[in-house]
Amino acid sequence: MYADLRSFIDDLERRGELVRVRAEVDPNQEITVIQHRVIAQGGPALLFEQVKGSPFRVVSNLFGTARRVALACGADPAEIGQRLSRIGHQLMPPSLTGLWQTRKDLRTLLPMRMRRVTRAPILDHCIEQPDLTQLPVLTCWPQDGGPFFTLPLVHTTDPLTGQGNLGIYRMQRFGPETTGMHWQIEKGGGFHFHAAAQAGRSLPVSVILGGPPALVLAAVAPLPEGVDERLFAAYLMGRPLDVVRRSGSGHRIPALAEFVLEGQVRPGDTQMEGPFGDHFGHYSAAAPYPVFRVQRILARKGAIYPATVVGKPVQEDYYIGEALQEITIPLLRLIKPAVVDLWAYPETGFHPLAVLAVRQRYPQEALKFTLGMLGEGQLSLTKVMITVDPDVNVRDFRAVSAALWRHLTADGMHLLTPTAQDTLDFTGPAMNTGSRLILLATRASAGPVRDGAPPERLPAAGDLHASVRAVSACGPAFLLVQVAEGFDDFQNLAETLRRNAAAGAYLFHVVVSEDVPLDDPVMLLWGWFTRFDPAADLHPAGRRIAGNRLLLDFPIAIDARWKKGYPQPVAFDPAIVQRVDARWKRYGLNK
Repeated sequence: MYADLRSFIDDLERRGELVRVRAEVDPNQEITVIQHRVIAQGGPALLFEQVKGSPFRVVSNLFGTARRVALACGADPAEIGQRLSRIGHQLMPPSLTGLWQTRKDLRTLLPMRMRRVTRAPILDHCIEQPDLTQLPVLTCWPQDGGPFFTLPLVHTTDPLTGQGNLGIYRMQRFGPETTGMHWQIEKGGGFHFHAAAQAGRSLPVSVILGGPPALVLAAVAPLPEGVDERLFAAYLMGRPLDVVRRSGSGHRIPALAEFVLEGQVRPGDTQMEGPFGDHFGHYSAAAPYPVFRVQRILARKGAIYPATVVGKPVQEDYYIGEALQEITIPLLRLIKPAVVDLWAYPETGFHPLAVLAVRQRYPQEALKFTLGMLGEGQLSLTKVMITVDPDVNVRDFRAVSAALWRHLTADGMHLLTPTAQDTLDFTGPAMNTGSRLILLATRASAGPVRDGAPPERLPAAGDLHASVRAVSACGPAFLLVQVAEGFDDFQNLAETLRRNAAAGAYLFHVVVSEDVPLDDPVMLLWGWFTRFDPAADLHPAGRRIAGNRLLLDFPIAIDARWKKGYPQPVAFDPAIVQRVDARWKRYGLNK
């Protein structure tokens, strides 16, 4: 298994999974355009050997296919998940028989530790007067607030318990010695900083750039709070993680990292950070965030700078997120036996949409399981959670749509507001604030709510509104309506859709903007779920009170258009695109 970034690069090159780009490239947007084109073609990882303004090389698109993510994991992600699940199942409760039956799987846990070393390549160079401008930090999008570290592994320790945490948080380079520290809600590093600030102390921070690729996967993994991600990385590697202890911070840093930035974050020390074109495919707004003050830089000889690019799907985070779900879902089933499956849709950026399949033993038990899941870690930031029966494929949104059409009633809709929201979600009334929508589509004791033929006919676009550009359907529950840019007559369109015989057979009428293609299932889910807030953008045919509940009547129009006040979706600078077009053959990517 790969002990460091270089062994991964070498193996990818041997497999034909990496290309060296020897032409000089600009870290200001040019690398972004190149990587987007390559990943769209299922292309290789990219090692840029000459980067304008920096003596260091850049590697990107390391995780740009499911195959490369599996290589970084050391095995098929689903098999890793099943292996961990077998261990847990056989050892609950512990017994000699269980230990014996699981002995082969248990051996895989033996390397799950950190091994302290005193000599390490990361100590080759110690730069006491740091100059971050020498690093090839990428400016990814035209409206970004500046260059951003996009693949930093941020290590902190809990000031009360000493427990370590490793997370990936974007870091805007402010100057030679400072960056932003984008600690969103529900992030371990942010919890550590909060504890330090409460005690009036600065928080030591070590930012790792490069190292074993398993560290990247572990830093993103939705592990329980208090579990050190470095141990999970060692498990994936199948070998202990070699670390060297730093006397100043007390941190144990990877011996084979490419760079480590050492410094601290102080209470009350903030600066405006952003905008940034993030993985929701829009620019997240500028806001005050803590400042990371770098005191020194450690570097290996010939250090390689790792980077990634986010934006509209599909990007590297798509494949990483899929793999991590394959690993963790079997463990979820072990902990919560009623849960059959769970899938957070990477097309939407994960948090906007998740589908849960459960075994229900009595009416409304599914709601209990759903609320329980919405209280778990980062799942608590899920905007829309749909709960279905065990026989529904949660990864097939058309199958989910069919389950909704058969079983969803007004009583199965639960709107929760106000709730905490993903920091990057811009649809709520304020940052970190929004609403939740639960849709329960499980069987009732009397069978399906709707047992007739599902809708098959689409209304004609011309019968709805002059601004309607296209009409489609996503299964029997969702009618999709694309409207022209600048359209601002939503209420009239919603009423027209309700009165239209063909449209009225669908449960939901989803109105999207012209930049959302109805024939592209990935981009459709992206544009739909990143652009509506349940509390503000559901427009039912009627509202009524039943007991102590407000019920919404079908059909329900969903205003999923891009709206005034939303951040702009990311788009390339045409001049950069033209430059890449002119230089494409020089990159050597057509081989």
